[in-house]
Amino acid sequence: MSEAELNIERPAQSATLRRRARFRDYMAIARPDHWTKNLFILPGLFLGKIVSGAPVNELLLPLAIGMAATCLISSANYTINEWLDRHFDRFHPKKRSRPSVQASVSARGVYVQYAVLILAGLGLSALINTRFVLSSVALLTMGFLYNVEPFRTKDRPYLDVLSESVNNPIRLCMGWFLAISWMLPPSSILLGYWFGGAFLMAVKRLAEFRTIGDHAVAGRYRKSFIHYDEKSLLASAVFYAMAASLLLGVFLIKHRIELLLSFPFIAGLFTWYLRMGLEDDSAAQHPEKLLKERGLVLYVIFLTVLMAVLFLVKIPILQQLLRGAFSEF
Repeated sequence: MSEAELNIERPAQSATLRRRARFRDYMAIARPDHWTKNLFILPGLFLGKIVSGAPVNELLLPLAIGMAATCLISSANYTINEWLDRHFDRFHPKKRSRPSVQASVSARGVYVQYAVLILAGLGLSALINTRFVLSSVALLTMGFLYNVEPFRTKDRPYLDVLSESVNNPIRLCMGWFLAISWMLPPSSILLGYWFGGAFLMAVKRLAEFRTIGDHAVAGRYRKSFIHYDEKSLLASAVFYAMAASLLLGVFLIKHRIELLLSFPFIAGLFTWYLRMGLEDDSAAQHPEKLLKERGLVLYVIFLTVLMAVLFLVKIPILQQLLRGAFSEF
């Protein structure tokens, strides 16, 4: 289906924007309220610390610098995202109130902000190490491919989810490189993190699709929705959850079998989030608001503490069971 068939209009800014942009509008485009997503670097830092044995006090300054750099890089991606999506966001019941839709934001101001955020983010990244810089560049590159023509992977079904969620293993690497710079994280955890992020993104798409409630309007807001329906989005979310579970299971068995005891609770987290995505006007479509979901936050804290304990405590019987299972091969 073409844009003409969808009747996607691209009116001049003067016809659709109602007020002059202010400084706070440009700050809003950078979406500092989305910086909570960068907490995904913490598991990478934790794993890197375990491998490197670096003292906690030696990681505090790199963590502060690395987190600031990651926030600036992600804000650069948000800036270009909101600017290039302004013609489509007006079809979304919530996003139509964004500054890029409601205010006369200038192209020059947006691109200057984009450049400044990139330079500041890469400048801070250079204070960490080379691999952290390369990870920052990778995060920027994925933001560019996701938003900018002729690539614009966000318009392609399934690739939109997979290309956006690859930011999760990139963030994991950024956390890892804060503690250890001479090796990469295990491939199983990287792939598991990727598919786990794809599950979160697919549920977000499902929640958005259900909120809009009209296939034609959804297609005007996001081109990939032309090819989706609720069943395909739900099926893809289940696939990503299964793939993530398998890969995380491989990591747990290979590197710390005690963590297998946390697996039912990990499955419970996937289930909780999917159920949330099926609610009306779900918080899953606004990840920055998830911290207000008290029950989910408490569950994540519990799971984090449980996994930390299992990382530190050895359970000999599990090692014996694992050896016994393969003793005949």
